[in-house]
Amino acid sequence: MNQKIIQITAGRGPAECCWVVAQVLKYFLEEVQQQGFEYTVIQRIAGVENGTVQSATVQLEGKELDSFVKSWIGTIQWIGTSRFRKYHKRKNWFIGLYELEQIANQQIHQKDITFETMRSTGPGGQHVNKVNSAVRATHLPTKTSVVVMDSRSQHQNKKLAIQRLQEKLIAIGLEQLKQSITDQWENHLSVQRGNPIRVYKGSDFKKQKKVKTFKTKRNQLKKELRNELKN
Repeated sequence: MNQKIIQITAGRGPAECCWVVAQVLKYFLEEVQQQGFEYTVIQRIAGVENGTVQSATVQLEGKELDSFVKSWIGTIQWIGTSRFRKYHKRKNWFIGLYELEQIANQQIHQKDITFETMRSTGPGGQHVNKVNSAVRATHLPTKTSVVVMDSRSQHQNKKLAIQRLQEKLIAIGLEQLKQSITDQWENHLSVQRGNPIRVYKGSDFKKQKKVKTFKTKRNQLKKELRNELKN
C-alpha cells in the first residue's frame, strides 16, 4: 500500500479563499472515495467565517496513488463572486494543494537495542525485589529508552520492552509529523497564481473541463495580487 499526505491551503488568502478550501476538500474526498482509496483527515484548521477552512491535511492510502495525486497537485482557481463581501470586484480566487513529506515509522531491529537489567522497585512481593528482573531497553539510533518491570520474568520484560520501544518510536514519529505539518505553513505564503491545475466556476462550484492557461493574463493576475496584499 502506498501512502501520501496532502495539504489543501488558502495561504494568506482572505475568507473567500478559505471557502474555496472547504469546497475543494469536499470534492477531493469525494474523488478519493470514488477511486477506492482510504483517507484520514489529520488536521483541519477552520477559517474565520462559518463553513470555511484555512487548511486541511489528509493522509491517503491505496495502490497507484501517484497519478491521482498528480492530477490535484498545484494551484486551484475558483471564478466567482465573493460570498462575504457583496460589492467586492475580485472574481478570481486561488488556493494551493501540496504533497507533504512523509516521515516513516522507525522500525526496530534487535541488534540496535541494548538491554540493562536492574532490581525491580515497584510492587510485586519480596521475590520481585530480590532479583534483577526489571529491564531498561535503549534504542541506540534514536537514544530512546524504556524501563519494564511488569513481570518476574526477565525474558518477558525484554519482550515487553521491545514492544513499548516500538510504540514510543511511533508516537515520536507522529509528533514529528505534526511538526512537519506546522512547518508547511510556509506553503501558505506561496500560493502561486497562474496555470492552475483545476478551475471551478460559480456558486455551484462547477469544474471547468479545460484548464485555462494564463500567459495573456499574468499582468492582470499580478495586479490583483498586489491589490490583495494592500487590503
